[in-house]
Amino acid sequence: MSYWKVGNFARKRKVLRYSGWVIMPSHAHMIISSIKNDLEEIVRDMKSHTSTTLKKQIKTNAEESRRNWMIWMMERAGRKNGNNEEWQFWQQHNQPVQLFNLEMFYQKLTYIHENPVKAGFVEKAEEWLYSSARDFYGKKGLIDLSYVY
Repeated sequence: MSYWKVGNFARKRKVLRYSGWVIMPSHAHMIISSIKNDLEEIVRDMKSHTSTTLKKQIKTNAEESRRNWMIWMMERAGRKNGNNEEWQFWQQHNQPVQLFNLEMFYQKLTYIHENPVKAGFVEKAEEWLYSSARDFYGKKGLIDLSYVY
């Protein structure tokens, strides 16, 4: 299952609204809201679902050259954490920021869209496939957005 399918899965199951997002090789940022569920519960469930899905993909992909190393790292992390039994993909903490107005929204949206540019992966934010920046530049992105403005 691909990242964007996981995102759309969460959007449909939790009445989740994505207003901005980016997936980087080592982390992800999301601007999300929900009218039905607590965001803490949503993030917990999303982490559980993606961890299980990605664990299965990593273990079954014989072409992945780093497979054994990734499995070793995540099993080691799971053993070190009393909250897990055998595997840890995500860090335990989140760093949520409540967005109180449109100025703050656009500040955070710009920040997350600029992540791939600052990392040197692309020259323009809208070139990064795993980002909602594409939607803001007239291209269809991978996850359906709920616009705030």
